[in-house]
Amino acid sequence: MTLAEQDPIKLLIVSGIDGSGARHWQTEWERDLDDCYRVELGCWDDPIRNVWISRLDQAVHEAGGDVVLVAHSLGCQAVAWWARLLGSSAVPSVRGALLVAPPDVDQQDVDRRLDRFAPNPDVAFAFPALVVASRDDPYATIDRSREIADQWGAAFLDAGDLGHINADSEIAEWEEGQALLPLLIGGTRDRNQLSHLAADLLAKHRRGSKRTPFHAARERDAARVQLPPASMFFDDGMIRGDRTFGIDAGD
Repeated sequence: MTLAEQDPIKLLIVSGIDGSGARHWQTEWERDLDDCYRVELGCWDDPIRNVWISRLDQAVHEAGGDVVLVAHSLGCQAVAWWARLLGSSAVPSVRGALLVAPPDVDQQDVDRRLDRFAPNPDVAFAFPALVVASRDDPYATIDRSREIADQWGAAFLDAGDLGHINADSEIAEWEEGQALLPLLIGGTRDRNQLSHLAADLLAKHRRGSKRTPFHAARERDAARVQLPPASMFFDDGMIRGDRTFGIDAGD
C-alpha cells in the first residue's frame, strides 16, 4: 500500500455537558477540518457515564482506522473512563488524545452532573495523551489539572488564562490547539518530551512563528486541511459539510 492509499486519520470530537455550541472551537473544527466527526454521546444536558463511554467505544470501532480523540471538559473524563473500562480492544487504532480543560469531578458543589463521573479514574493511557489546562478555569485549578494529567500518565500543557477554553474564551477556532495535533499524530510517547514539545510549540505560535500550522486555510471558502494519513503530517483536502459519527442519541 502506498502512502497515498492509506486512510487518513479521523478526529473524533468528544464534547462535554450540553455539547459544544456554534461558537465553540470543537464545532469550528468539525466544520472546517476534513475527516473530523462529533461523537453523538446523547443525553447532553443530563449525562450518563455508561451511556457516554459505550457510545464512544462504538464510535472508535466504527471509525475503521486510526483516530485521534479530541475531548473537552467532561468529555475528557468520558475518554478516561472509556480507556479504563473498554478501551483495550481499540488501543491500536487510537493514535492519541487531546484532553482540554478536564473538570475536577471530585470537587464538591460545582455541578451535580460531574458527580456521575467521580472519582476521577485512575488509568494509564496506552496512547499519547496531552492535557491542556487554563490557569483561571472555574472547574479546576491549574494544580488540580496537573494532578489529573499525572493520574492519567498524560503530558501537560499550561495554556495560560483561557477560562474553560470554550466559546466564552473567545478563541474562535483555537489555532493553538490545532497546532498541537501533529505532536500526537507523530506518536511521541514520552510524556515529559511531549510536554516540552507542546510548551515550545505554544510559545513559538504565540510569538507569531511562521512554521506550518495544522490547518493551512485561513478563509472559510478556501481549501481545507485533511487529516494526514498515519505516516504523514499534512495533506490538503476540500471543504465538506457537517457530519457526525457514532450513535444518534435521538435526544
